[in-house]
This record gives sequence, structure tokens and C-alpha cells, in this order.
Amino acid sequence: MALPLGAAAQQASGTVPGPAPQELIEESAQAMLEALDADREAYQKDAAKVRALVDRVLLPHFDTDYSAMLVLGKHWRTASPEQRKRFVEAFYQSLLSKYGAALASFTGENLTMLPFRGDLASGRATVRTEVTTSDGTRVPVNYSMRATQDGWKAWDVTIEGISYVKNFRTDFGAEIDQRGLDAVIERLESESGAAGEAGDAAAG
Repeated sequence: MALPLGAAAQQASGTVPGPAPQELIEESAQAMLEALDADREAYQKDAAKVRALVDRVLLPHFDTDYSAMLVLGKHWRTASPEQRKRFVEAFYQSLLSKYGAALASFTGENLTMLPFRGDLASGRATVRTEVTTSDGTRVPVNYSMRATQDGWKAWDVTIEGISYVKNFRTDFGAEIDQRGLDAVIERLESESGAAGEAGDAAAG
């Protein structure tokens, strides 16, 4: 697991609490890896256990509200506070349902942190990594970060040049235009709830 830090250079701005972006991604990946390695078989069988681990290790460093706002785009401005709250939670749970199994298979050998490039004084940063697949293919995975009063937080993940925020914004935008925001929220809530129940049943 090649993880060059460059943390000192990243902290040049000195105004954002907590770890610098590159260090934050590295520490989060290491914490995930240590937890998974301690009981990998249980995590692979229990979706709820994976969700709890993500809540504990990754969620504090992901700006779910900001990300959801960008995903909804123009629909965020017209959404009620209750709709916004429900969408943020439903969207987050839906991501866990879709990608939880992949997270449970994460190993340190898969991930390489690339040297940091950027200016932290701007309040924005991109942490570049590579994930090596089972056939040896190197897949670029970049994390878009922003400075907040609580520290640096990720708000987008770009895989092979495809931004998940932009991708979901296109998909959700078309669906909301056709069916309405409440219908989309209800679908996400239903899908993530059903996936969670299925994972819990399999674990039992």
C-alpha cells in the first residue's frame, strides 16, 4: 500500500482544523482496512455491519448535505427542509446499499495514494488515488474535497473521469421532472430499506 503523505505541504493554509486532505483520505482508508481485516468474513456477510463501519469511519468526513445539494441541482432550491433532509438520508443509504459489498472487499493492496497537487488556500482540493482491480487494471479514483469549519470533507468521487455527483444529478433530474421529488425520495427509501433487510436476513 503506497501512501506518500505530503501532509506538511498540504497544511500550508493552516486555517482548517484536522488532517489535510491527503492525510484524511489515507487515515480513513487505513481505519477501514484495519476494521475489515479484523473480521472480514463477518463484514462480507453482514450488510448492516458494513453500514455501521462506514457511519463510524467515513461519514464524519463526507459532506453529505453539500453533495446532495449538488445532486439535486435546481430541485434543491424548491425542496422543503423536510424533503431535503429525507433526500440526504435516502441518497446516502442508497449509496451504501449499492457499494457496501465492494467496500467489504477493500484491501490495502488495491489502493495507491498519488502525490498531492493543488493549493489548499483555495479551500478546495483533489486527492488522487489509483485502485488496482483483480485483473491488474489501474483505475483512477479522485476525491473532491472542500474546507469546512469542521475540517476537510469529501463531496464527490470521480472514477475513471466520471463524477458521481454529475452522474446522479443527470439521472435524478430526469426522474424528478417526470415523477416529482417525493416519488424519487420514496423510491430511494424503499430500495435502501429492502437492501438492508435482505442483508440482515442473510447475516442471520
